[in-house]
Amino acid sequence: MLWVKAFHIVFVASWFAGLFYLPRIFVNLAMVAPGSAAERDRLLLMARKLMRFTTLLAVPAIALGLWLWLGYGIGRGPGNGWMHAKLAVVALVIGYHHACSVLLRKLADGTSRRSHVWFRWFNEAPVLLLLVAVVLVVVKPF
Repeated sequence: MLWVKAFHIVFVASWFAGLFYLPRIFVNLAMVAPGSAAERDRLLLMARKLMRFTTLLAVPAIALGLWLWLGYGIGRGPGNGWMHAKLAVVALVIGYHHACSVLLRKLADGTSRRSHVWFRWFNEAPVLLLLVAVVLVVVKPF
């Protein structure tokens, strides 16, 4: 079980690293001056590659988490309300990941109307989600 837990932590940390950096690329894309096609294309290429890599990291993070929960019973039974809250946070992280994918498509096809300031605020969400998830897992408040 400890190997599964260790790899789960590594993949979750790696997944979040991608979710921390991808919106920073969006900030830069929103700030590209009109007519700077080379810069825009380079940032879009970076964002697409990071999105693919981040998605590849999310799959084992989720699979290993499910293995810990369903296979080893971590967070099951009475007194484990923290796991329900953590699963809600995981659902929000998956939703955020999907939102990044949608935003990337809109940035790529030129239909995004979001400002760089909006993307800066959007970039703060995974920090808060990670904080809540870690507190729930370590402190187990309920």
